[in-house]
Amino acid sequence: MSVEFIYDSRLGLSIPRLNSSWEDLNVTTQEQVLAKWESIRGTIPDLIKDIEKKITIVHEQLSREEDFERSCALNLEMAELASNINDLWIWFRLTPTLT
Repeated sequence: MSVEFIYDSRLGLSIPRLNSSWEDLNVTTQEQVLAKWESIRGTIPDLIKDIEKKITIVHEQLSREEDFERSCALNLEMAELASNINDLWIWFRLTPTLT
């Protein structure tokens, strides 16, 4: 298949990598890719919820933290988690269509 699903440990899911353009894939391959992607895509809202819970925990830690350097580290951790959420929403909105 000219599409691979590569696990992204940062996002916690496999993302598609096309080795040719979408339009060059035959309809059967497109259908297979879409079916697999829809299965993966369906997990994204739960992944986002889990990350939001982590952000809440880190935010609570930050609100009690008095050490400046630790506060900076917690802020960075929250920013990275928020970045993961943004990237997951981008992937969630990605829905190729059959040609």
